[in-house]
Amino acid sequence: MTPLEKNQKKLDQVVKLIVKKFKPEKIILFGSYAWGKPNEDSDVDLFIVKKTDNARETAMEIDGSIRPRPFPIDLIVYKPENVEKRIKMGDFFIQDIISKGKTLYG
Repeated sequence: MTPLEKNQKKLDQVVKLIVKKFKPEKIILFGSYAWGKPNEDSDVDLFIVKKTDNARETAMEIDGSIRPRPFPIDLIVYKPENVEKRIKMGDFFIQDIISKGKTLYG
């Protein structure tokens, strides 16, 4: 059983919690879990697109709401307009997340 298969149910619960409490437009799994090469020490990387006044504060609020943590989680929150802006600027990191990531919600 792969780490993703082992954690899929817990990941689904985390996504449901974020959707219910924070109402994001989109949640994308990226990093080793999305690219298919996680190991036992890998964290779960989530890219969250959400309308907000302060993306950093929102990321901290979301991060603080995930208790207890079923596995290590790293999350990034971007405003929708900033995602579009970064793509137009040629930001390869954001382009990779959007094109190669696994959409979990939205």
